[in-house]
Amino acid sequence: MKKANVHMSPPRFLTLAFIVLAGMGTLLLKLPFATTKPLAWVDALFTCISAFTVTGLGVVDTGTHFTLFGQLVILTLIQVGGLGMMTFAIIIFIMLGKKIGLHNRILLQQALNQINIGGVIYLAKALLIFSLLVEFIGFVLLCLKWVPHYGWQKGTYFSFFHAISAYNNAGFSIWPDNLMRHVHSPLVNMVITALIIIGGLGFTVVIDIWKKRNFQRLTLHSKLMLVSTLIINMVATVLILLLEYNGAAMSGLSFFDKTMSAYFQAITTRTAGFNTLDIAKLSDSTILFMCVLMIIGAGSASTGGGIKLTTFLIMILGVIKFIREQQEVSVFKKSIRDSTIIKALSITMVAVGLIFLGIIALTITEKASTLLIIFEICSAFGTVGLTMGLTFNLTVMGKLIISFMMFAGKIGPLTLAFTISKSKPVKIKHPSEDILTG
Repeated sequence: MKKANVHMSPPRFLTLAFIVLAGMGTLLLKLPFATTKPLAWVDALFTCISAFTVTGLGVVDTGTHFTLFGQLVILTLIQVGGLGMMTFAIIIFIMLGKKIGLHNRILLQQALNQINIGGVIYLAKALLIFSLLVEFIGFVLLCLKWVPHYGWQKGTYFSFFHAISAYNNAGFSIWPDNLMRHVHSPLVNMVITALIIIGGLGFTVVIDIWKKRNFQRLTLHSKLMLVSTLIINMVATVLILLLEYNGAAMSGLSFFDKTMSAYFQAITTRTAGFNTLDIAKLSDSTILFMCVLMIIGAGSASTGGGIKLTTFLIMILGVIKFIREQQEVSVFKKSIRDSTIIKALSITMVAVGLIFLGIIALTITEKASTLLIIFEICSAFGTVGLTMGLTFNLTVMGKLIISFMMFAGKIGPLTLAFTISKSKPVKIKHPSEDILTG
């Protein structure tokens, strides 16, 4: 058994570890004292996967269906899933004085989506310390709003729960209407979105900023993430505001609240899953635009999902290169390898294929409009957690399909593909020949 583990590829090991921990989480949520009323096995599995993949979709109400113990189990799954199970395993190994071997370093490199194996142990320790610090700051700021309103006990717990959920881009909330009741609160909106952005940038970017503190000295990945995050957030905010300004979702809100809610949905849609507007009341054009944002997702090595923002950007740069007949893709006076462009293409194609198959499967099992199904599948794959109301009415097969989409979105399209496929080294090189395309 030990020998099999040594020779197991990192993608397969991470997939197996995910399945084992998902099973453990499901068993914990099925304990009698974890819920206020009986919970079906499929609902326990769905909730566990949703928490562990930091998605936020729920088939039952988190605040009323689960006891304090059950909610803390969900919160633990969110924390482990957001930071990565391998990160926690390595930290535990270090605390126990265990030596971190090459095999575990390779697994950590794969889990953190790093190019090089060097420095992954430092990254894991820095990641844990930084994450706990940011969550604590978010917790304190939310307490300023919620402790006076809900009292010390509830206000402190609400702040604690939502700070962890927001930083890990999970979207789980204690309230059945998510954060709609706080649509008028600038403090809640700004703190939650700040936590989402920091968690969604990616750990390598945050550490790069902390170490260098100079934009010109940052790595190309960090520069692309910072600039593209700023641009996509601004564009999404303006577009959602224009599309929904006179719509039912923003009815009765002041101009300031409309702008703030548009900004909130622009930030949260790419991976976090919180909402201050009623998603079911949004226009079809906004829903379709949000589907695109959910597929794009957050940054690599972040708490978010999707194909990742840099993948999307590299795809665009690759298309521009082809149209302009450029020899190479260059940005910020750095060139991007063709292998990176091919990898981005592979990730996107596998992701589109999974989403397409998920949509087809859900149209077979569910009696719902195509738009609702597309939105639900995109939300699950992007580990976002937004819903137009379909989640609570899913059939058993529908819950299993959405669970698989959340799992696929969390571990990544390529990791899933590498888990299923078997590497076959090419021993013969055949002559090349052009084919017609376009």
